[in-house]
Amino acid sequence: MTGLVPLAAGPSPLWYATRAGGTVALVLLTVTVALGVAVGGRHTPRRLARFEVSALHRNLSVLTLVFLALHIVTVILDTFVHLGWWVTVVPFAASYRPLWLGLGTVAFDLLLAVAATSAVRLRIGQRRWKAVHWLAYAAWPVALFHAAGTGTDTRLTLQLALYAACAALVVAAVWWRLYRAGPGRVAVRLWAGVTAAAVPVVLAAFMNSGPLQPGWAQRAGGTTATSTSTSTSTGTSTGTVHSTPAPTDDDEGGSE
Repeated sequence: MTGLVPLAAGPSPLWYATRAGGTVALVLLTVTVALGVAVGGRHTPRRLARFEVSALHRNLSVLTLVFLALHIVTVILDTFVHLGWWVTVVPFAASYRPLWLGLGTVAFDLLLAVAATSAVRLRIGQRRWKAVHWLAYAAWPVALFHAAGTGTDTRLTLQLALYAACAALVVAAVWWRLYRAGPGRVAVRLWAGVTAAAVPVVLAAFMNSGPLQPGWAQRAGGTTATSTSTSTSTGTSTGTVHSTPAPTDDDEGGSE
């Protein structure tokens, strides 16, 4: 029976599913955004028809929402942190890491707006739909910072490489789009290029001063094993944290 104690006190399958779903959703969102940026406008790959590119982009978008839904459902069902369903649509309402979970909610709301308007695209018109569709590009950096700030495996080498690859892919797609755009609108193109290049720089600076430093769990508004044990020993409950000790930033894995 003693050999079963570490297993019982360890992460639940939902804990792993939450982080796996979030990581896959981030990768799919990155590929979707990069594809939309790279092949948008006047340029279309010579070996692919425009409808094929559009179908691939649409299918990737749907797949992103599927894994995002898995990420959200599992984090709600996981009893380590008790989060209400309203947290999925109301930003910064969570008591656990409110800022970083709130960024995830903002990204989700933006993607929901894109999905909803895409369903009624013919009714609202191309111009209005396209204006809302740009929100998907705004959702990507928000989701990236959400993952870096909330994810408990940020300090792992593989996760750092994943974030770097996601940033590099989108920046490369933006610069490729600007290169193929031709002359004109110099100010807009310059702003887009500088903004895209600034995202990985700001992300690296944030991670070096935040998630990669000791004590990030406390500063981010997370729950440590110490506070959980104290709550258990006194017989009190805050209603937000499960009484079973759970991994902290120093020993968790995955991306929340």
